[in-house]
Amino acid sequence: MTRTIKSFFKPKEGAEPADGPKKRSAAEADGEAGEGGDNGGGAGPAAATAAGGSEGAGGSGAPSKRAKSVGDTDGGEEDESSAAGAAATAEEDTSAMTPQQRETYELLELERTTMAPDWFKAFKSEMSKPYFLAIKRFLAKEKAAGPVFPPDEDIYSFTRCALSKIKVVILGQDPYHGAGQAHGMCFSVRRGVRVPPSLVNIYKELESDLGRDVFKAPGHGCLEAWAAQGVLMLNATLTVASGKPNSHANSGWQTFTDAVIAHINRARGSVVFMLWGGFAQKKGKAVDKKKHLVLTATHPSPLGANNGGWFGCKHFSKANAFLRERGVGEVDWAVVRRD
Repeated sequence: MTRTIKSFFKPKEGAEPADGPKKRSAAEADGEAGEGGDNGGGAGPAAATAAGGSEGAGGSGAPSKRAKSVGDTDGGEEDESSAAGAAATAEEDTSAMTPQQRETYELLELERTTMAPDWFKAFKSEMSKPYFLAIKRFLAKEKAAGPVFPPDEDIYSFTRCALSKIKVVILGQDPYHGAGQAHGMCFSVRRGVRVPPSLVNIYKELESDLGRDVFKAPGHGCLEAWAAQGVLMLNATLTVASGKPNSHANSGWQTFTDAVIAHINRARGSVVFMLWGGFAQKKGKAVDKKKHLVLTATHPSPLGANNGGWFGCKHFSKANAFLRERGVGEVDWAVVRRD
């Protein structure tokens, strides 16, 4: 166990991190949401509430399991297998840690055990920073006061999209704040949950853009299958209090998701960033347009889309045309229909 502790805190450059237990199955690694209350062209809280929860939160509980990035080749498999021994032991030996190290280790238990290994490895140092540990303390207090969405095991479901395989980034703002909705991927809801208005408009644009012979709206709102296609569906804020849209917007999550975007911008090439609405466009303003394709439109919520600027944007065909041109495989947007 001492080896596991040393590797977690990595006293020397190049030491391997010890990841947490268990793999999240594809069926359980659902996502989140991320449309409610867009600033500057998106749906506000009132529109979100009318949609059956803030278009951006919620989620029903599922067994806590580790997310696994689909198609990961960025060290995820090695980390996962190296964590197998630790997974077999319910309690880690923390006796060799300083009090500060022990607190950090304990605060990051959820990240170790539910975040995909490639993501945990890439962002372990970021998550050890004071601001992120403050997020974890904040969440503990929030959960003591009432429900928080999505449930713990789904907060990092977006990491099912392997870092090394990202082709498209869709930015949302805030998880759906109604029970049973959010599951860790922006704009997506669990199967059996009514498709939110913003996602209805996304489906309409997909049908118009690609043609109904290629894409026909499914009868559900679960976009999890896109993650396997290399689509990262990331909310700027990863949690929300029940019935309170944007309640965790100032908790520190946006600093973390800024770091995620900066990492993708720096480490990846030829990624399509879909920035819908003023909030997303502001958050993605630092993306290098010489390396990546940045597509902007109004927010697909009824409030934004019905005023023009969403329908006819053709982002999905434009994304595939760019990926083809760069020699990257296209996204099969219709996979959600067959999934």
